Amino acid sequence: MKMSSIFGILLALIAIGLGIILKGASLSALFNPAAYLVIFGGTAAAILIAFPFSELKKFPFLLKIAFFEQKLASKSDQITSLVECSEIAKREGILALEEFSSNTNDPFFKKGLEMIIDGYDLEFVEEVLLDEVAAIDKRHKTGALIFSQAGTYAPTLGVLGAVIGLVASLGNLNDVDKLGHSISAAFIATLLGIFSGYVLWHPLANKLKRLSKKEQELKLLTIEGLLAIYRGVSPSALEKKLVVYIDPKERKKFEKKIEDDVHEQTA
Repeated sequence: MKMSSIFGILLALIAIGLGIILKGASLSALFNPAAYLVIFGGTAAAILIAFPFSELKKFPFLLKIAFFEQKLASKSDQITSLVECSEIAKREGILALEEFSSNTNDPFFKKGLEMIIDGYDLEFVEEVLLDEVAAIDKRHKTGALIFSQAGTYAPTLGVLGAVIGLVASLGNLNDVDKLGHSISAAFIATLLGIFSGYVLWHPLANKLKRLSKKEQELKLLTIEGLLAIYRGVSPSALEKKLVVYIDPKERKKFEKKIEDDVHEQTA
């Protein structure tokens, strides 16, 4: 589970709650069913109007991605696997990669290896794999757009909820107690709209975009490695070629690991 998402939402709830208390208001003011209906029901309605069901049915899956860790190999592990493939290809030939292909759990990696083993043209392999990355990017952008659009609609619906509440309060001008309660309830809708839009929906959209970028970077690294293997690049040259995809801090750990492995083999 992505603890940053859970911790961030909890921190936001605590901050809002404490802020309300410090301002002298009561937390009971937040329990306003009408405000929740206007904001979350209205946001859901707006999203249903804006997107087809074929895209909206992925919403639970997108939430799962946002709150739970993706099962992706690290860049270091992927480079290690690609270098291993390069060593096998150099030592035994491209066809010897079939066993490695059958054992890998990465569908994208597997597909690339299978095309190389089957002898498809290098340009064709590159084109197919890049097209798949582009298709993934398109799907991910659509998923993130659902959340970003919800983040756009919610604050505006908060204003709508406030207007509805203020209209209701005009009917209680002769009752001071009811008037105060109605005005308070009106602005709870605004609070919920702004909170859900800028603390929930927009941040989740941003997280999905970052996760998508991370996955695409891994796939581009994989493509670069597979094409180099097909061209017959040596394992050491391939390793040097691919480490540029790793950030400096992780690169030092990776290079140290490689050195340790070499010392163990020569010992």
